[in-house]
Amino acid sequence: MAEIVSLSKARKAKARVAKDTRAAENRVKFGRTKAEKTLAEAEKALVDKRTDAHKRGEDE
Repeated sequence: MAEIVSLSKARKAKARVAKDTRAAENRVKFGRTKAEKTLAEAEKALVDKRTDAHKRGEDE
């Protein structure tokens, strides 16, 4: 015979899992320190500067 399952408990458990998953994604997305953000911006600026230096001028 099949196991009896409370639908309200199953629905709440599913919602809890979805909430935990979303929280984990947000921790990765927004959970950086100010120092990490500043370092990433500095690295991006350096890469952009190097890339721009290798571009050909429009005048030539």
